Amino acid sequence: MTIESFEGIIISETNYSESSKILNVLTDKYGLIGVMSKGCRNIKSKLRGVSRKLIYGKFNVYYKPQGLSTLISIDLINSFSKTLMDLEKISYASYILDLTNQVLRQTEAEEIFPLLKDSLIKIEEGLNPTVITNILELKLLEFLGVTPNLDACSHCGSDKQIVTISSSAGGYVCKNCYNNEPLVSEKVIKMIRMYLYVEIKNITKLEVSDEVTYEINKFLDDYYDRYTGLYIKSKDFIKQVNQIGQK
Repeated sequence: MTIESFEGIIISETNYSESSKILNVLTDKYGLIGVMSKGCRNIKSKLRGVSRKLIYGKFNVYYKPQGLSTLISIDLINSFSKTLMDLEKISYASYILDLTNQVLRQTEAEEIFPLLKDSLIKIEEGLNPTVITNILELKLLEFLGVTPNLDACSHCGSDKQIVTISSSAGGYVCKNCYNNEPLVSEKVIKMIRMYLYVEIKNITKLEVSDEVTYEINKFLDDYYDRYTGLYIKSKDFIKQVNQIGQK
């Protein structure tokens, strides 16, 4: 085994033996790898505070291409402390970690690491977690091979007179092909396309109404159910948190 250093985000953790953990780390260099954090559950361990889900840092490990690498240390870049202190933020952060983990079972595209990193940072900075999550959800569909058609009508290919977006149709629907699908506002039609092409790292502010956010989130929920076959339990927790917030 050789000593390697790379940036990574811990997307899940599992207790191992009485004092250790196995960390699933999405890295900028090797994709998703398993890392053994020996003795990190001991109170005096220097690895205790950084061997947890939602840690972003520079990992120094004894790297093993096949099997588990062994953690030496982590130079912390971001612990997402504000996210951890906010129920809404942590519910969305947990969901996108779980979603990313599911997507990585089907592809190990290098572009996924910066998408996850930038999304978590924007939530930490205080941007609307629902919008950031929806943007990430939309972008991850590309890696699953089921991106909705947001450039033209899903039926005829025309880019004129787009009147709605439909999960059953697979994207945009124009006036000539419209067949009683639920209508959405023109703002929804424009914003969801922007979501697909915007660079998350370049977002500095978000001005999206609650109505538009609701419609886009609803579309993506339906679309994921229809085309991906993924079930992310932590998404249910988001719904519970939102219901609490509405009371």
